[in-house]
Amino acid sequence: MTTAILPDLVLEPLIRSALMEDLGSYGDITTRTVVPQDSTCIARLNARAEAVVSGMQVAALAFRLVDPTLELRTLVQDGKRARAGDTLMEITGSAASVLMAERVALNFAGRLTGIATKTASFVKETRGTSARITCTRKTTPGLRIVEKQAVLHGGGFNHRYSLSDAILIKDNHIAAAGGVRAVLEATKAQASHMMKVEIEVDTLEQLDEVLTTGGADVVLLDNMDTETLKRAVEIVQERLVLEASGNVTLERIASIAATGVDYISSGALTHSAQTVDLGLDF
Repeated sequence: MTTAILPDLVLEPLIRSALMEDLGSYGDITTRTVVPQDSTCIARLNARAEAVVSGMQVAALAFRLVDPTLELRTLVQDGKRARAGDTLMEITGSAASVLMAERVALNFAGRLTGIATKTASFVKETRGTSARITCTRKTTPGLRIVEKQAVLHGGGFNHRYSLSDAILIKDNHIAAAGGVRAVLEATKAQASHMMKVEIEVDTLEQLDEVLTTGGADVVLLDNMDTETLKRAVEIVQERLVLEASGNVTLERIASIAATGVDYISSGALTHSAQTVDLGLDF
């Protein structure tokens, strides 16, 4: 599994915004009231369930933004599996600083570890096939960069980061443009030669029209049952990249992968991942 490290410079605005939201206009009044300024601690960020870890880079940045003098030691790197009870990170220094950053660090780390863990469970079901699990744009607003990073930590792959990454023609684009042929011809006439083109189809008849018209690099097979997916793979014969999407569940992943599609995309990796229980103990 990839470490998928992003520059702190890219992540800092997101983490800084979360810290400012939590600290409010007057800072941590509880800590300022009850914790002596010279109090120090050794705090341990612990996993309370087995999981594939993500968010350690983000958590570390949260602590450093609050107090650059804190000493941080990451014991389980992003992308690695942890057992319940494992210490993921150790933080040494000002107790007040640790307490101020605690909730933001845990919120990010628990959420992202949940995404990585869910992704890993999907990837496990594709073993023995060439299919790759990929996420979608169904991410928490404002958190896309770290949620897609967590998918990588879980062994998955990323789809588009934004609308500007590639041309993805969906059913409503087809309806608005006047059909499959019309939308592909418009794409061929106007799109940059540097831009990949993917088109969504709901039926094998639409797939045939895509193959006849040309102009697509990838076809998204939307909400097709397993037998229809197999037939689509037979029809295409590796002329285009095929992506299966819609009604993708953990129970169904293995059968979808066995059809021979190249990618399986699921919004559930990000929108339905359960936060993993992590704790910070002094």
